[in-house]
Amino acid sequence: MQQESIYNLIPKEYVPPPKEPMYRSAYPSGLTPTGSTFNNHTTSRPKVNNINGDFDLARGPHTHKGQSNSLGRPKGSYKPDSTMFRLKNTGTMGSNQLPEVQQYKYPPSVRPPVPKKDEKPIHGLKSNKNYIVTNAVENILSAPKQIVDEKPWTEKKDYGKVPDYLTKIQQSISSEYEIIRNMHISEAEEMDKQKYLMTQEEVVQLKQGLKKKWESVNKEYQSITHIRMIDTVGLKRKKEQCEKELAQLEKDIEKLNKNYVFVDTQK
Repeated sequence: MQQESIYNLIPKEYVPPPKEPMYRSAYPSGLTPTGSTFNNHTTSRPKVNNINGDFDLARGPHTHKGQSNSLGRPKGSYKPDSTMFRLKNTGTMGSNQLPEVQQYKYPPSVRPPVPKKDEKPIHGLKSNKNYIVTNAVENILSAPKQIVDEKPWTEKKDYGKVPDYLTKIQQSISSEYEIIRNMHISEAEEMDKQKYLMTQEEVVQLKQGLKKKWESVNKEYQSITHIRMIDTVGLKRKKEQCEKELAQLEKDIEKLNKNYVFVDTQK
């Protein structure tokens, strides 16, 4: 497809391409089929024939072409038989009654009607108009496009104002931040409700109880450490249990030395 250009105003002369020569096969038309059983149809040889694709095979008593073979049934077998016709009540429906005849209604046609045989089209209409010259003259005489002077953007009504869509986006973002902030506040309040601040009296009382517990466990532990040789499983297990309890009691007493002691009520 040629693009529009000033060089294409004058049409070029059409040069028909040369006609290619007729194709002719290099192989003979009566060649025996390769790897086929057609050659053995008229012989007593099994399997396939001409595996190598040879052009000239050894002539035998039979060829791969039959003497009187043809396609389809023999001639005359397609003639109608006067004795073979549809008898009464032997149809597929088992009855000879035809359905009621209904008048066929043609659908409304959208296309225009087909012209009749008497209506002949008008032939031989020609125009002397030179479309190339006409197009060139119209483009030369046409007025140039007028450029409309747009109003400066600094003098527009919405100059210096925030667009409405940005205001809506800012409002949606601020509302989301407010929702997230309220969620954090509610979670903090819920966590504060789960904690209980112990008074100084309760802390002192708890410390005294832990110290008494530590003294009793330490006394038992000291009685085991004086044994020179721990040779039973019970004594060894008891010593390890006392060491664990002493370490845990010391950690608990260390936690109670802080200024504020909170207790988790959920545990």
